[in-house]
Amino acid sequence: MRMLSRRTFLIAGGALSSMTLGIGSMGLTANSSESSEPKTFLDFNPVPTNTLDTVTIPPGYNWHVVASWGDPLWSNGKPFDPKTRGSAMSQEMAFGDNNDGMELFSIEGRTILAVNNEYTNLPIMYGNRTTKRPETRDDVHKGQAAIGVTIMEISEVNGRWSIVMDSPFNRRISAKTLTTLAGPAAGNKLVQTAFDPTGANPVGTFNNCGSGKTPWNTYLSCEENFNSFFASSRPGYIPTAQMKRYGLTPEDRGFAWYKADQRFDLSLHPNEANRFGYILEIDPLNPDTPPKNFLPSGDSNTKMLL
Repeated sequence: MRMLSRRTFLIAGGALSSMTLGIGSMGLTANSSESSEPKTFLDFNPVPTNTLDTVTIPPGYNWHVVASWGDPLWSNGKPFDPKTRGSAMSQEMAFGDNNDGMELFSIEGRTILAVNNEYTNLPIMYGNRTTKRPETRDDVHKGQAAIGVTIMEISEVNGRWSIVMDSPFNRRISAKTLTTLAGPAAGNKLVQTAFDPTGANPVGTFNNCGSGKTPWNTYLSCEENFNSFFASSRPGYIPTAQMKRYGLTPEDRGFAWYKADQRFDLSLHPNEANRFGYILEIDPLNPDTPPKNFLPSGDSNTKMLL
């Protein structure tokens, strides 16, 4: 057995973590034939630094795409249309945009992948528009449907992983999904809104970045940069000190959510922003269970409530 120092172990762990995030939602497997090149303490040859526009992997490994933005999760979904970039309806039935944290789960021999869809690249999402920005209500709702979390069953056939269409585990959790606020901020007056007077059921999750897997097989997804999606329709609106603390401004940052979804208008619903920036817990093995918001994620707005 090879002995590793604590420092060496941490270096190895950092390298593996970087590789895992870098491959995104792709399959990465070792070929059956062994490379003749010498092995390092990581048991594979490090990848040299390069600027190639591709996925670079060590000798003896191969990769392939498992899911791409817009790939339908259900057979009644529409295949991605690169010309229109899809619609709100097609996006609600499809894999989301821009992957981040992810975890694998298994149940009775089935493999379930949970993936954060952190954000949307406006010029890409709306590349069919001259402005490269959302211009209609459907455009806005498409952007809201493209982020959050994708839960999907995947299977391996002849060495390649792909989506199991119509799996009962397939699920999209987006900016339009009803959640439960179950943490210490639940019911606080600062999370009560006209849409949710009890302060118990925020709608949506977005900018989902870091992730984790609990010992009881649930998925933790961390919301960040929630401030980017809020703006104000009222000229001259001045945010409160608490809003400024969390980077909330009256100016739209290009997403235009406040124009199509009144919840994101700070001047109309100032408490709505207090309902985001949490750690969301999802049970990927029980699709009927609503996601729950528990603890503040990083410098979450929850801290100003406690």
